Amino acid sequence: MDFLSVLIAAFAGFGLGAVWYMVLAEPWMEAVGMARGADGKPEGGQSPVMFAITFVMLLLVAGMMRHTFALSGVDTLGKGFVAGLGIGLFFISPWIVINNLYGNRPFKLSLIDGGYATTACALMGLVLTLF
Repeated sequence: MDFLSVLIAAFAGFGLGAVWYMVLAEPWMEAVGMARGADGKPEGGQSPVMFAITFVMLLLVAGMMRHTFALSGVDTLGKGFVAGLGIGLFFISPWIVINNLYGNRPFKLSLIDGGYATTACALMGLVLTLF
């Protein structure tokens, strides 16, 4: 059952990312400084490999969250949500801010990407504690 919950949590994080970045596509592309074609879409498009690697990375995050939850006794929806929120807000988001600071990227990018990381980890925490 643990692997199934990890798989579903990764799918939940992936789905949230699709919605998050569709809604915030314009400000994100602006903050990244992405080159766009005449149609306004990113030059070069997006490859299926990019999405596959993203899903594998989310599997790694969900798997480690599941392991950490098991060791820490995180076993209710409330605890899962709070632990996931904390992982996103206090582990992943600060790292994103550091990377963007040294890349001379706008703080708006950190807010968009850190917001996704925080929200996705909270959602994944909920999913992991459903089983």
